[in-house]
Amino acid sequence: MRREETVDHHIKTAWHAIARMYNQQASKYDITTSIGFVLLNIHSEDGTPATKIAPLMGLEARSLTRMLKTMEEKKLIYREPDPVDKRSVRIFLTDLGKKKKEVSRKTVLRFNDAVREEIDAEKLAVFFDVLQNINQIIDRNNIYEKV
Repeated sequence: MRREETVDHHIKTAWHAIARMYNQQASKYDITTSIGFVLLNIHSEDGTPATKIAPLMGLEARSLTRMLKTMEEKKLIYREPDPVDKRSVRIFLTDLGKKKKEVSRKTVLRFNDAVREEIDAEKLAVFFDVLQNINQIIDRNNIYEKV
């Protein structure tokens, strides 16, 4: 099978193109795509428990820990003990973090609007359904038992 015939090739190349486009935009604002996605997953007013962010993004906790440290150094976020569960830490956006979150939000919306202008709703619905099915196949985790 040629790589152009594999499902993962098309998903990977599309994601790399999207990530490149987002990184070009993000670099204008001294952030990265990854930082932008973390910002989008932090509640602007109430903050977000640190333990909730990684699963929302499909990240390992270790990767997020390094990224949060960088974001703290860039003064985009700050940490506070959770008022209810003192063992837990909530991540809050600084004023600068809120501004960068808004830039990230607008960038994502612009891309989605451009895609929706070019691709009709029925095709997108099928696309989303196929991706959901692929994720379910992966989650079942039995695809390699047959090999």
